[in-house]
Amino acid sequence: MDQVDVIVIGAGVVGLAIAAEMSAHYPNTLVVDQHSDIGQETSSRNSEVIHAGLYYPEDSLKAQFCVEGKHRLYQHCESFKVNHQRIGKLLIAVDQDEQGKLEQIQSQAIKNGVEDLEPFTSEQVAALESELTAYSGVLSPSTGIVDSHGLMVSLVGQLEQRGGFFVGNTEFLHAQSHSNGFLVTLRNEDGSESEIITSVLINSSGLHGADTANKIECLTPDLIPTVSFARGHYFSYSGRNPFSHLIYPMPEVGGLGIHGTLDLGGQLRFGPDVQLIDSLDYRIPADRRAAFIAAIKRYWPSMDPAALHPAYSGIRPKLGYPNKTFSDFVIQGPKDHGQEGLINLFGIESPGLTSALAIGPYVRKLLE
Repeated sequence: MDQVDVIVIGAGVVGLAIAAEMSAHYPNTLVVDQHSDIGQETSSRNSEVIHAGLYYPEDSLKAQFCVEGKHRLYQHCESFKVNHQRIGKLLIAVDQDEQGKLEQIQSQAIKNGVEDLEPFTSEQVAALESELTAYSGVLSPSTGIVDSHGLMVSLVGQLEQRGGFFVGNTEFLHAQSHSNGFLVTLRNEDGSESEIITSVLINSSGLHGADTANKIECLTPDLIPTVSFARGHYFSYSGRNPFSHLIYPMPEVGGLGIHGTLDLGGQLRFGPDVQLIDSLDYRIPADRRAAFIAAIKRYWPSMDPAALHPAYSGIRPKLGYPNKTFSDFVIQGPKDHGQEGLINLFGIESPGLTSALAIGPYVRKLLE
């Protein structure tokens, strides 16, 4: 029977970052995913923003990982030649009623260790982005954008250089305790099943985190949270792009508001919004467009509705939504469930991309 040091279930950006980190200490590290290639779900259907760490409570994993991960990510992109741009984000209060929210976000960011924010008056906002309507703003110069696929490719490269490997079209079926760790059953691309013994098992399967955990024999149901699917829609803008920064309104429950972002080619797009769904479905309902136009026109009155077109959607694994205004990442190690060598990650949504390179070392330390 085959035996490895580590199996990571899920080849999204977080799973790959964990695998790359683990492979520096456990060379025989295997990443499996049910899809044929890396990053086929949440990791390839997002805004590709490198977040600064403004919004999250200071004692949360999201705040800790976002701030640390941002620095690690910029360093990684420089070292591995991953395309990125420190473009900056302008967070705006459209009217005086939103000024208090903006001040709260700025105060929270300082508590999180984000010390480079610049407050802007309405005149300064207009001087920076002339087509915006805003009562005030805050500039986050350390916010950026990144080629998420290029980032994931670089992580696979790290993994493989250290002796690890990725296998796609491989479905995780079951895991049970074994004298050497875990006996893992997988379904291969040809439909056959194989069994592998691993010392360490890491569940980083994103949208499928709870389903995967239910297939790990040693876990009790009380340790597995309920995960909701929150779909976010994105619209591209085919007209002239007047912006040189990312434009963010005040956040909403479950998301950061319908914001304007740029990709590395300069294409302007808007989103995501938040819509709870029952199953994985990436369609964009026709009625979303009107809501997008109304939201965008609050801060960009001269936008041309005819230039707004549905682009793609992404789905995030939400914990506690919509009943909780904030839900943190959940990362369970041996101290939580009593099983040596097992890690479960739940609710890894935004800022998961930014946080990935900080989550990897955290997971490894939980196993020490």
